[in-house]
Amino acid sequence: MPLTFFEHVVKTEDSAKRYLKKLCQKSGRIFCGKCQNERFYRLSRDRLRCRLCRHEFHEITGRWLHGLRISCRQWLWIAKLFELELSSRRIAQQVGLSYPTVLKATTLLRRAILAHHPWEEGFLSGEVEADEAYFGGKRKGKRGRGAAGKVPVFGILERDGLVKVQVLKDVRAETLLTQTVRMVRRGSVVYTDKYKGYDSLMFCGYRHLQIDHQKRFASGKVYINGIEGFWSFAKERLIKHHGVSKGRFPLYLKEMEFRYNRRREPLFPILAQFLAAPAGN
Repeated sequence: MPLTFFEHVVKTEDSAKRYLKKLCQKSGRIFCGKCQNERFYRLSRDRLRCRLCRHEFHEITGRWLHGLRISCRQWLWIAKLFELELSSRRIAQQVGLSYPTVLKATTLLRRAILAHHPWEEGFLSGEVEADEAYFGGKRKGKRGRGAAGKVPVFGILERDGLVKVQVLKDVRAETLLTQTVRMVRRGSVVYTDKYKGYDSLMFCGYRHLQIDHQKRFASGKVYINGIEGFWSFAKERLIKHHGVSKGRFPLYLKEMEFRYNRRREPLFPILAQFLAAPAGN
């Protein structure tokens, strides 16, 4: 979205409301937030009344943006600054809202992203790279596999395609194999490092090639630089949040997946469309 158009959209509350109402109409049905009925009639002041239960509601009722009582203009500014990767604290300063309110808004945005980009969606195929990484914890002490207090994350990257990531409870061979089978089409070439947890891939219908990082980082087409590049991408952006709780970490992780997969696209129109979509869909 050109900056001049964004400035026009957020110029007034009415222009922001018109923009979001158009997105609500694009994203599907208008429905009663109480009984889900789609039959209604219009009242004054942009209100609607359900013909079935007589409940009064707005066109944004039941949408993600209805989860917080802030203006449409503020919502669009939050989405724009979120696109620019500002932290919730800095967004609060820019928009003039309290930090707890903006944190709730950015959490809703991340939940909307998760709802529209589920881990289970689709198979990766062709040549893929698989690896685990470890997030959080203190810097002192052991790093990497076996590090205390860190959250293990599994990632699969399709070369010239998408990346998919998932928080794991452990990095045992059974866990890694289960996640790979869920995400990678049989017959694909899977590149990994020499970690023994990946040794069973060759028995599950994959061509499995490994690179020994103690000797080299690439040997022809055998490398995992792509997925390692994603880990750097994600960790660099998570640093600005100065620590993320374990409970919210999966939301931030899926945000990183979304940003990486859409890194060549403007994110604001996509985020605005998510906000206007029915919550939970």
